[in-house]
Amino acid sequence: MNKLLIGGGTRVSGRVRVSGSKNATLPIMAACLLARKECILHQVPDLDDVKVMEEVLVSLGAKVKRENGTLVINPENINSYELPEYLSRRMRASNLVMGALLGRFGKARVAYPGGCAIGQRPMDIHLKGFREMGYRIDECYGYIEGQAENLVDCEIMLDFPSVGATENLMMAAAVSKGNTVIRNAAREPEIVDMQNFLNRMGARIRGAGLDVIRIEGVSELNGVEHEVIPDRIEAGTFMVLAAASKGDVVIENVVAEHLVPVTAKMRETGAEVIHYNGGTLRVLGKRKLGPVDIKTMPYPGFPTDMQPQMMALLSAVEGTSVIVETIFENRFMHVNELRRMGADIKVEGRVAIIKGKNRLRGATVEATDLRAGAALVIAAVGCEEETIINNAFHIDRGYEKIEEKLGALGVKAVRIAS
Repeated sequence: MNKLLIGGGTRVSGRVRVSGSKNATLPIMAACLLARKECILHQVPDLDDVKVMEEVLVSLGAKVKRENGTLVINPENINSYELPEYLSRRMRASNLVMGALLGRFGKARVAYPGGCAIGQRPMDIHLKGFREMGYRIDECYGYIEGQAENLVDCEIMLDFPSVGATENLMMAAAVSKGNTVIRNAAREPEIVDMQNFLNRMGARIRGAGLDVIRIEGVSELNGVEHEVIPDRIEAGTFMVLAAASKGDVVIENVVAEHLVPVTAKMRETGAEVIHYNGGTLRVLGKRKLGPVDIKTMPYPGFPTDMQPQMMALLSAVEGTSVIVETIFENRFMHVNELRRMGADIKVEGRVAIIKGKNRLRGATVEATDLRAGAALVIAAVGCEEETIINNAFHIDRGYEKIEEKLGALGVKAVRIAS
């Protein structure tokens, strides 16, 4: 059932509740490997990537139980420091267990990870940091092997504020014998959530959300209960959907601060965004929208994970918009699919020039990755005709109950057999 049929011509309206953050859940699940007792995670989204991470933890010896959005992870009997290759290849975030395994066992063996083919996401920054901490790192035959040799106090300067590297190093350093300083650290809200989780376990970490994180290693960490933050990318996706369809949508369970760069661009197009107390916002896209220019940047800049969705919106807005993608060199794979729907987009390197028009048309298209799939849903809702999206499993990796949520907003969204 990897095809999604989307009915067009709908002005979406209603209320939708955002799920827990996928990008916060996965590293926090990995961090549970550091605990000596059971961890309970609330607001865990029911996503394919989360299920793969569950398999990862079970393969290492953990016990995992899910019930109504709560995940109970018991890591007491973890007995392996090696992650099988077939699991590594199914998900990019599988590399996050390396920092946790190094922290728990002092050694790890992990295959190079898979995930969306949106560009190079090398492990070099991760491995350089581990080496500076005192781990011997060897790379051979598709595997990365790490072994504690001489763990020391260290200062790590990241060449790029990589989210994954920051999280991996935080996990390894949390139970290191020394003190670790990470400079040019990623500042995403998911990093702050990771710090809060680890500190509840007994870690001593400060500075998350800034570009310098300081970690004082402790001997062991305890099991805790934690609620994952809301998914800012899912929230942003529904914001763009509301504007693109000239709709009126109330989005619940959001953190307004996490959405500042998206909110700014939405308002620049002419959409109305109203933030209410209690984690709720409303987006009205009934005005005539205009073009905007976007440049993706590390947080707190405009997120690369929202670039495809905004491109779908701008393709149906009169005027010329320019998008510069600075994070992933292959993150324009959705362009050809939007062109099938009538979009006028020219790509030169990492720059896309979009000449918007009043309306796209329905077509049979292919989701090439997670966020590209979300972009095609947005484009499809704005068409008069129906659209069929192939490889919809990509969408399932990041959007929980997508048909149900779209249906609640008045969109025809039906899963069909291949």
